[in-house]
Parts: sequence; C-alpha cells; structure tokens
Amino acid sequence: MTTADEVARFTRERREADQRYNDALTALDRAVAAASLAPDDAPAAVSRDECARLATALLVFLQRITAFVESKDREIATNAGARMAAIEQSLAPVAELTAQMGVVQRAVQVLTRTAPRRPPNADAPAEAPAEMTRGSIAPATDYRYVAFEDQYRGSDQAIAERLRAYVPIFARAGAAAVIDLGCGRGELLAALQAAGVRARGVDTNADMVAIARERGLDVVHGDALGYLQSSENNPDETLGGIIATQVIEHLEPGYLMRLLDTASHKLRRGAPIVLETINAACWAAFFGSYIRDLTHVRPIHPETLQYLLRAYGFERVEIRYSAPVPDHVKMRTVDLPHAVAAQGAAGDAVSAALTSLAHAVNVNALVLNNLMFTHLDYAAIGYRA
Repeated sequence: MTTADEVARFTRERREADQRYNDALTALDRAVAAASLAPDDAPAAVSRDECARLATALLVFLQRITAFVESKDREIATNAGARMAAIEQSLAPVAELTAQMGVVQRAVQVLTRTAPRRPPNADAPAEAPAEMTRGSIAPATDYRYVAFEDQYRGSDQAIAERLRAYVPIFARAGAAAVIDLGCGRGELLAALQAAGVRARGVDTNADMVAIARERGLDVVHGDALGYLQSSENNPDETLGGIIATQVIEHLEPGYLMRLLDTASHKLRRGAPIVLETINAACWAAFFGSYIRDLTHVRPIHPETLQYLLRAYGFERVEIRYSAPVPDHVKMRTVDLPHAVAAQGAAGDAVSAALTSLAHAVNVNALVLNNLMFTHLDYAAIGYRA
C-alpha cells in the first residue's frame, strides 16, 4: 500500500528532476547559441571544441530528460496507488456490510424455518416444526458457511450454469437413481431434474439441505459415506450415477478411499462417477480458492484422483478441466516488430540481443502460465467396469 511519505518523496524527486532538466535545457540552448554565433571572419564550420561542448550539453540534456520522465512516471504511479488505496479503504465498510448482510439473510431464513408454529388454538402450547422433531435443525454456524459460499463460490445462477455441463453425462447413460454427494443448495439436482434424470442429494449441512428442500428437491441430511453404504437405501449395483462437486477436498484420504470403494460396489456396470474439485496443480486456484476455505482438508492433484478411480475399478477415466483463468490475469508475452526480428536474423548485434531477450521472456511466461494460470477446477470422470 502506498503511504503518504512515499507520495511526498516521489513528488520531491520529480521536482528535483524537473529542475535538473530545466538546467540542462538552458545549458543546451547556450551551447547551440555559442556554436551558431561565430565571428564573421571565422570559418563556417563549427570547431572541434564547440562540437565537444555541444555534444556534452546534448548528452547531459538526454540524461536529465530521461530522469525527469522516470520520476514523473513514478510520481504518477504513486499518486494512482495512493488513490486506489484510498478507494479501497473507503469501500472496506461496503465489503463488511455485504458480508454481514449475507449472514443476516441466511440467519433469518434459518429462523423462519425453525420458528415454532402457533396452533389455531392460541392457548395451546406451540408445536415444534417437523424439522425440529427429526433432529435436523442446522447447527448455529451452518448458516454462516452458507453465506460464505454465497459470497465466494457464486450465486445459485452462476453455479447452476457451471454444473449444467455435467448433466449430459448422466442423461446419455439413461441414468436413474443418481446420487449427488454434498449437494449443497441443490443447483445440480435441479438441473438433473429438469433433464428428466431422477436424482437425490445428500449433505451434512442442515441449512443447505433445508434450502434445497424448499426448492422441491429430494435431499437427505446426513453423511455421504454413511448414506452410500446403507444397503437399505442403496443395494449393490443399483445406482445409475454418482457425482460430487467441490466435495472431495473436504475429505480425509482414508474417508475418500472408503467412499470410492463403496461407490464401486453401489453403481451399476457402466454407470458414471464424476468428482469435481479445485485444481491444486494451478497455483492461482490453490492460493486463491483452495486456501480461502477453512473447511478444506487436503488438495488433490488431477493425476492422483485419476489414479485412484482406476485403482478402484473404474474405466475410461478422463480429466476434464473447467473455469479457465482469464487472459488478463496471465503473464504477457513480447511481440517484437518484424523489422527488429529480421535485423536480428541478419546478424545485427542489438536486434539479435533484443530477439533473444524476447524469446527468453516468452518462454518463461509460457512456463509460468502453465504452472500458475491454467484452470481453476477439474473433474475426474470414470465408469464402473
């Protein structure tokens, strides 16, 4: 963040550079005037001493104008940074209010769902709602996490649009009895329902379960592995598909492996499994999306997840990347003018050096883009053998 002291220092440096520039310009003017005002009987050509003085004055002037431009650029950049810092500071209360209002909105929804209903007879004691009698009231902190997802994962509409890409995988297979593990607010369930695919969701977050149920979706409040292992709900080789989006990064490795083993027994032959998670191989995704969420347990490399699916008997396992990093965030490459590149190829030393430097910059930019700025998410997709 730019400080007031830095702004004052760069302004002072710019004024000093401005003064040196003016002094150098005055000296150059005098040198030019001295060289042009020779006596009438002097030779027309400028003497060697006058040329030397003129060259010195010109060189000093060029040095001063360069320093002046650089100091001006620094002052402009510093002032711009200071203005941006001031804008960010002024917007801080807005961000705080946005987060607080999101939490309040979700809290109100919880209270609306769990408030005791007064019977028609006002003298009779209030009855607990069905949600309370089934023991599925959201813990006190659940609604705060829902508000967190509202702010950082995206709106219902944005998530629904992104998850809709997975619907054809199940529709093509004629899947029925699809299970969405960690279904959250039910965006994917709604998309599957609209496509005529029968599906049920499971989530441990009671508040998200309540939100999904309010949308008319079939959702169970419970543990994913426990529900999947239930032979009463899911006999072996009966499920038409399993999907979990942005879930497995919340799981311990042992739990994930038991989940994959159970899925391999519960799915029908040829039924698909889709596991979407954050692309930990992309630095922008890891240092942004992954570490932002305190409920994440372990990142999973794409090759690791692909291996695990194969190891548990799934076939045709592919990795599908999504959410590409925007181009304006990536490292930029250098495009040399054709004339410079041609001169470099012809052996001109300066042009050759510039061409070599541009090539090195472009190669390094490509390497960094492949490490840092590829895709934010990926899905491992396989089929029960």
